[in-house]
Amino acid sequence: MHIGLTFDLREDYLALGWSEQAVAEFDRADTIDALEGALRALGHEVDRIGNVHALMARLVRGDRWSLVFNIAESHGGVGRESLIPALLDAHGVPYTFADPLVCAMTLDKAVAKRILRDLGLPTPDFAVVADAADVETVDLPFPVFVKPIREGSSMGIGPDSIVHDADALAEVCRALIAEFDQPALVETYLPGAEVTVGIVGTGADAEVVGVLKVTLLPGATTGVYGYATKESCETLVHYELATGRLGREASRLALRVYRAFGCRDAGRVDLRADRAGRLQVIEVNPLAGLHPSHSDLPIICTLAGVSYETLIDRIVTSAARRAGAEVAACAS
Repeated sequence: MHIGLTFDLREDYLALGWSEQAVAEFDRADTIDALEGALRALGHEVDRIGNVHALMARLVRGDRWSLVFNIAESHGGVGRESLIPALLDAHGVPYTFADPLVCAMTLDKAVAKRILRDLGLPTPDFAVVADAADVETVDLPFPVFVKPIREGSSMGIGPDSIVHDADALAEVCRALIAEFDQPALVETYLPGAEVTVGIVGTGADAEVVGVLKVTLLPGATTGVYGYATKESCETLVHYELATGRLGREASRLALRVYRAFGCRDAGRVDLRADRAGRLQVIEVNPLAGLHPSHSDLPIICTLAGVSYETLIDRIVTSAARRAGAEVAACAS
């Protein structure tokens, strides 16, 4: 197949003066190299398109692809992850991973949690703080956990994220709102085990590849799998596949969530246990990172005996199967 690659490179935004944390969701150059290498090894022709602006120019020029492998986060506005899927839909070009609606629903953590709640799926109680005055309306027992409402890669999460009193809550919320220009999400703090579940496939064909248990090592912030820890995960985090009851329960819950949201091809669902040991859904990730050794989904696959090339092949096969089914439906 002729496959286009859409992505955001960290170095491009660093050159524009963005901070290291601000580019955390964007990809390293070696991620794109690895992805292109895997696709070429699988026999595909690869065209590096780049970010949403490059894609728009190429589409206007009339360029088309058999499939676009989309890992671009984009930037600006509440629907940034939906930009490329929406553009590709408008031009009839098939692509990997989530559609615009799923991207938008999962990017806003409060929206995702409301959907989880309506579906009867467990997620921590929460409140949204859009400005300092909203802190007074938060009716949750301390400690609480605070993070930006529309960021990934643990951006904005660190030692101050676990909050023990109202004064500290107001201070942390004000700081996050100012830094990220978006509301803060306040949740009941979950002190139990944290896992992330890797899933490949779509709909009834989706299956769990593995459940990754996250154990923080000395030097990491206690109880917080935050930005700094993730960036240095090779030395601050121990990863292992969860087995037994934890693995089974996490797999069942994550697969229900993944299918309910309509995630496609591959993704991750993050879970953490409450004080009673019951797993709760923290986040749904329909655009999982794909660095071969640094991103959670490839780490899960490696521990489960699935090669990086096989992971990419399964993603492309899932997307191509969907695209073929859509074409057949339109023709009938």
